[in-house]
Amino acid sequence: MAQPVIIGSERSEAGLPTGIEVLRRGGSALDAVEAAMRCCEDNPADHYVGTGGLPNARGEVELDASVMIGSSRRFGAVGAMRGYPNPISVARAVLERLPQHCLLVGEGAELFAEENGFTKGELLTDEARRIWREQLQAAAATEGEVAGRSVEGENTSAVPGDRRYREAALDLVRRLAPHEGPWGTINIMALDASGELCVGVSTSGYPFKYPGRVGDSAVPGAGNWCDLRAGGAACTGRGELSMRGGTARSVVDLLALGTDPAEACRLGLREAAGLPDEFRAELRALALTPDGRHGGASGQPGSVYAVMTLDSTAPEFHPRVVL
Repeated sequence: MAQPVIIGSERSEAGLPTGIEVLRRGGSALDAVEAAMRCCEDNPADHYVGTGGLPNARGEVELDASVMIGSSRRFGAVGAMRGYPNPISVARAVLERLPQHCLLVGEGAELFAEENGFTKGELLTDEARRIWREQLQAAAATEGEVAGRSVEGENTSAVPGDRRYREAALDLVRRLAPHEGPWGTINIMALDASGELCVGVSTSGYPFKYPGRVGDSAVPGAGNWCDLRAGGAACTGRGELSMRGGTARSVVDLLALGTDPAEACRLGLREAAGLPDEFRAELRALALTPDGRHGGASGQPGSVYAVMTLDSTAPEFHPRVVL
């Protein structure tokens, strides 16, 4: 049987040491993934997961997360959830305490979190608010006032000008780019001493997204898939592409055919890259097999993923193959 291992996408190094300690104590893969991801979600310097995540177009932070167990393919997820800083734990609670469902979103996810005693918290930090405002101001400076109205208009009934304004506002949101620096969803996968495999994904989603948008992180087969017969896979980047391509499931299907993990990720990305998409952005994939092999792929050179084993003293970084 393979030795326990935990791997993660860029920026998961904030949590992997905690996850490997869980595995060293004989904890489950699910325990390790949750513990590691909570560290990432609680890192206010990371603006793409948990507390400090960049908000949607309304200035509200909405979080998506999921966990999937390889032996049973049980899946738990939340999407567009506000006010709760650790969506990975709420996703686990869906998996364990609400087995008749797999995914809760918005108000329903928040109600479930409240019923199960999860602690609420302010997700929009001062730094994330500053980044959001600067992006909006920079975009507005190039546009001037849209449709002859300021953003702070009166609450009056809609007229054709209001509709044009909203259409232009949507166009503005589409053009807002992520801030400079490392960004994106976080994937964490663990293999425990019993041979169980778990995949976890967490994100605040694409910054300045349309309110209510749920990305691939909460969708099985898209941003997360785990099957102990073959392996687990997860995606970061343009979630709409991996939802359309079923990318995480495609990678695991390739693992089942005996494809090397890195090559399976590359082929999964290649299929998604063939889809027409006027908002195309990079997609990345990561995979782990039941015998402990791992690999990743990306759309640009220089991308890495992190690995820790029972013998590790710190996360080790491995290059991803390039599409």
